[in-house]
Amino acid sequence: MNHVNHKLIAGLAGATLLAAAAAAWVAISRQPASESSSADYALPGLSGQINAVKSVAIVGAESKALVSLDHGERGWTVREKGGYPADTGKLRELLLNLADAKLLAAKTASLERYAELGVDDPHNKDAKGVVVKLEGIDPPLALIVGNASSHGGGTFVRRPAEAQSWLASGQFGVEREPAQWLNPSLTDIASERIAEVVLTPAGGQPLRIVKTQRADADFKVENIPAGRELVTPGIANTLAATLAGLNLEDVTAATDQPAEPALNQAMFRTFDGLTIRVDTWQKDGKAWARFTVAFDESAAAQALREELAKAKPAQANIAAGQSATPAQPNPDQELQQRLAARRQEAEQLQRRLHGWQFALPAYKHANLAKKLDDLLKPAAAKPAAAGKLH
Repeated sequence: MNHVNHKLIAGLAGATLLAAAAAAWVAISRQPASESSSADYALPGLSGQINAVKSVAIVGAESKALVSLDHGERGWTVREKGGYPADTGKLRELLLNLADAKLLAAKTASLERYAELGVDDPHNKDAKGVVVKLEGIDPPLALIVGNASSHGGGTFVRRPAEAQSWLASGQFGVEREPAQWLNPSLTDIASERIAEVVLTPAGGQPLRIVKTQRADADFKVENIPAGRELVTPGIANTLAATLAGLNLEDVTAATDQPAEPALNQAMFRTFDGLTIRVDTWQKDGKAWARFTVAFDESAAAQALREELAKAKPAQANIAAGQSATPAQPNPDQELQQRLAARRQEAEQLQRRLHGWQFALPAYKHANLAKKLDDLLKPAAAKPAAAGKLH
């Protein structure tokens, strides 16, 4: 019969427990700070109140207000730009990033070392970071946003009332220029809709390009001098695409700058009754523009009738090949729906563009300043005169 040494077993069991406890302590001690502080948010409570935020202020060195975003009856606007509409997509991204930011690791609490992380007091004239202040929520919140971590994956932050600074998760796109917070979209009118463009330089001859119907491949350039020809057959097509994806670079109220004496004028007319006039000029290294929108409802109705008439035979052919003919839309009702959509587009453009002056991208302004000679091949050199006989 085997004899069991109970003291030996008890000793082994105790040693096993001690080893397990030691291993557990080592594992915990090696956990990164992000795991131990993952539940601590930089701005606790923001995630449930994002839609309640009514103002966002971005404050720089010497407590200077850099950007003020306000939410009112007209939605989000940029105060420094006369109340022009703000880029709500960019603003929401900032708020979501702030709401999601978790404190990963405690950093310096020393006043002398704040500048290294960009979280020094915003009252200082040399402060590198910015303070983001959120109001309209209870309580109002603020966070000093400093440098991005050089190792990636985080941003240094500090709550203004606390000495402790932190490495927080996420990268915050806190733009410091008011123009960077503007809604950039001006117009998006496809070149396929354009029937005519007339560019009239200050003191020069107009350049006119036209299409007689939408299906035309290229715009016709009028008044080409004898003996000259286009660089390429479709060179004028780029001019008709000027209003497609047109964004601003800056904006000011129309009363803030005096009208310039020398203006270039551009007129765009669509097949469906929309006319947009653009007056442009150069000032302080920027290309500025004013827009005037007009809508010819009778021209729009006529163009839409022609579109529906062309579409009707195609719809009839499709219906003929089907066993059960689906109900066809009422032509008059469809005409009125499309006409209402065109009218609404004109009204929206008028509200967006009226009363403002916009700085345009250089490449778009270059299209608006084109002259006829810019579209033509160089004139052939005249042959030298023959020498006289003596």
